[in-house]
Amino acid sequence: MIGKIVIGKDFYGVLAYNEKKVEEGVGYVIDSNIEHSTSVNMTNEFNLIRQLRPGLGKAVFHVSLNLPHSDTLNDKEFTSFGCDYLMKMGFDNNQFIMYRHTDTEHEHIHIIANRVRYSGWITSDSNIKRRSREVLNTLEKKYGLTQVLGKSNTKKSLTQREIEKTLRTRTAPTKLILQEKIGSIISKAKDTAEFIKLLKVNNISPKFNVSKTTGRVSGISFKYEGVIYKGSSLGKKFSWNSILKHIDYEQTRDRAIVLENNNAIGATAKSAGAIANGTQRVIEVPAGDAERTQNAHEEPEHHVAKDKGIGWVAPLVEDNPWNAFKLEVVDWDSLKRKKRRKKKGKGFNL
Repeated sequence: MIGKIVIGKDFYGVLAYNEKKVEEGVGYVIDSNIEHSTSVNMTNEFNLIRQLRPGLGKAVFHVSLNLPHSDTLNDKEFTSFGCDYLMKMGFDNNQFIMYRHTDTEHEHIHIIANRVRYSGWITSDSNIKRRSREVLNTLEKKYGLTQVLGKSNTKKSLTQREIEKTLRTRTAPTKLILQEKIGSIISKAKDTAEFIKLLKVNNISPKFNVSKTTGRVSGISFKYEGVIYKGSSLGKKFSWNSILKHIDYEQTRDRAIVLENNNAIGATAKSAGAIANGTQRVIEVPAGDAERTQNAHEEPEHHVAKDKGIGWVAPLVEDNPWNAFKLEVVDWDSLKRKKRRKKKGKGFNL
């Protein structure tokens, strides 16, 4: 489905265009919440509500929704599709009229709506084309129509550094591999459980960004062959908000699945990253002796013999009182004052 949107100033022009199609026998009204009459009368009816916001210059919302040649909808289905579209675009309390045209090979409808709501509030036109594409993606899936990928579904291209690495190593870029694998999984998975399962089958470990207070998932990242990518860094198609449009996700139902996945990933990372994170350090010993680990925050006791030959290391601070660390913390002026007092005390005893 392709949507073409125009935000305009005058209701009469767009109504007259559609009414001409009706007169020519290649158009008819399939739904409306205003009285179907002449272009002048309908313009007056739209303008009655428009007067609630006289300062709004562009109050006309006009969109044509066009099916691919391979798809078809009957009047009832197209009406339902159009109403769903209006609701999701924020035109749930607005005047509208919906026409179906039959003068082209592809099926399509035209919707004219008033941006001024019956309440006097205004339906926003901010990012309206992007929002329209997202709504159409959702409705295409709901009505079983051909999925049309818009700009929001594009993949991010390789950076200069990634291209140079590919030429140097002569291996396929991890980003491209992930985009290909995850893109295929998104199209196959029906729900959250299957989405996670298919990722793991492809050796991809997902991690969900989950709010500790609300349990809401706000993002996702993917780990593949030791490299981690945020979903959005692969392209908008791979962000969690975009993935939601293609799989059946319900926060309460899927909470346990998401947390179980994150806990498994966390346990693996904690075990594998113990050395890398500095929580443990490995002290290598010569062949024949066992490898020994030591907590990085604990130093060996000074009275234990330090034999470098078997892999032990010297303490970070030597026992010698004249080391740099102790020189900084000892208050030598205080020691001098104590010596002076002792000398004065000896003088009184003479």
